[in-house]
Amino acid sequence: MSKMLTLQEARKRFGLPIRKLAFLVRTGAIAGVLDRGTLRVSEDALRDYLGQPHDIVRQHHVSYLRTLGPGLITGASDDDPSGIGTYSAVGSTYGLGLSWLAVYLLPMMIAVQETVARIGIVTEQGLAHVIGRRFGKRVLYPIVGLLLVANTVNIGADIGAMAASLRLVVPVGFIVAVVGLTLLMTALEILVPYHRYAPILKWLTVSLVAYIITGFLIRPDWLAVLRSLAIPRIELNAAFLAAMVAVMGTTITPYLFFWQASEEVEQERDRGEIGDFRTVAIAHELREMRKDTYTGMALANVVFLFIIVTTAFVLHDHGITNVDSAQKAALALRPLAGNLASVLFTVGIFGVGLLAVPVLAGSSAYAVAELFDWHEGLSERFTSAKGFYLVIGASMLGGMALNFIGINPIKALYYAAIVNGVIAPILMFFIFRIGRDKKVMGEFTSSRWVNVWGWVVTLLMGGSALALLAFAMLGR
Repeated sequence: MSKMLTLQEARKRFGLPIRKLAFLVRTGAIAGVLDRGTLRVSEDALRDYLGQPHDIVRQHHVSYLRTLGPGLITGASDDDPSGIGTYSAVGSTYGLGLSWLAVYLLPMMIAVQETVARIGIVTEQGLAHVIGRRFGKRVLYPIVGLLLVANTVNIGADIGAMAASLRLVVPVGFIVAVVGLTLLMTALEILVPYHRYAPILKWLTVSLVAYIITGFLIRPDWLAVLRSLAIPRIELNAAFLAAMVAVMGTTITPYLFFWQASEEVEQERDRGEIGDFRTVAIAHELREMRKDTYTGMALANVVFLFIIVTTAFVLHDHGITNVDSAQKAALALRPLAGNLASVLFTVGIFGVGLLAVPVLAGSSAYAVAELFDWHEGLSERFTSAKGFYLVIGASMLGGMALNFIGINPIKALYYAAIVNGVIAPILMFFIFRIGRDKKVMGEFTSSRWVNVWGWVVTLLMGGSALALLAFAMLGR
C-alpha cells in the first residue's frame, strides 16, 4: 500500500514547494485525502504524476507559476520605471519629506494584494469577472475603462523612460528607441510565454539593490531618516498633495490588482463542489500566498525607501531638486558606480520595465477579456486568444503614441503615477467589499486587519486625490 505523506513530508521527499503541492491537489492533478484534519498525498501518486509525459507536467507547472504573483512578479513589478522616476522626483524635490509613506503604506499594500490574490484563488475567476458578477456589467464597464486609461498612460511613460535611459549608453534617436522597444516587447509578450522570460528578467531587477548599497555608502543622517519615518509630514498645497498621490499611486497600482487576481486563476478549473480536502488545500495555498505577499511587498518598499534616501542626500542636498531627465536621475547612483552610474541606472530601468510593461498590458487584456468572456491567458497561443492579444497590442501601441506628443519622458512617469493614484481608490472600494462578502468568498473572507487597513488606504488615497483636485482648482 502506498505511503501517505503530509505536504511537509512530500516537500522534503520530492522537492516540490508546499504551495505547488496544495495547488496540484486543489486542481485534481494528484489525489489528496484528509486524515484527522491533515492533508496527505500518496507517495505513489506523486511518483506517477512526475513520471507523466513532459508536456503534461509542464502544463501544470505553467498554471502553477501563474499563482506566484505577490512574492515574485508583483513585488518586482511594483518598483517599475514609474516607481523609480516618482521616488527619485519626490526625493530630489522634498528630501525626506515623504519617506514616511514607505512605512505607513506597507500594511496597506499587503492588504490590497492579499485581497486580490485571495479573490483569485477562492473564486478561480479574474477580478473583472468577479466585479461584474457581484455588481453588474454597468459598474464593470467604467471600471475597465478607467483601468485601460491608467495602464495606457503608464505603459507610455515606462516605454519613454526606457528609451531615455537607453540613450544614456547607446547613441540612438528617442523615437527610434521608443518604436523599437515597443515592437520588441509586444512581440516578446505575444510570441513567448511570459513565464519563460520573467524569471530571467528578474535578475536584472537586482540592480535596484544599488540604491540600497548607495544609501549606506553615502552615510546619511540616520537620525534624520528615522525622524522622517516616524513623524509624517503633510503640506496643504497642490504640489505636495500631487507628490503624495503620485507616491501612493505608483506604490499601490491598479494594474497589479487585476494582474494578481487573474494570475491566481488556474486555467483548468475544477468544476465540482469544494470538498473538505479541497478546502484544506485552499487554506494551504492562502498561507503560502500570504508569505509571498509579505516578502514581495516588504522588499518593494525597502527599495522605495532607499531611492528616496539616496536622492534626498545625493541630489536634494546638493541643489538638484528637479529630476527632469534620465541623466539627473542616474546621478543618484554616482557615489556607488562613478562614471558607470548611467549604465547601472539603465540596467535597472530596463529590468523593471521589461517585467512591468507586459504586466500592464496583460492586466488590461485580462480585464477586457473577462468583460466580454473571451478566451484569455499569456500561456495561450495567439490563434486561440486573439482578442486577448489584440488588446495587448493596442495597449502597447497606445502607450507608444503618447511619446509622440512631446511630454518629457521622466516627468511622464510622475504624471502616470498621479493618474494611478486617482483611479486606485475607486477600484479598491469594490475590491474590499468583495473580500469580505461571504456570498462570493464563502468561509475564506479577508481577515479583520486586512479589511481595516484596506478601508484606511481607500480613504487615504481617495481623500488625497479629492484634496489635490480641490487645491488645484483653488490655485493653491
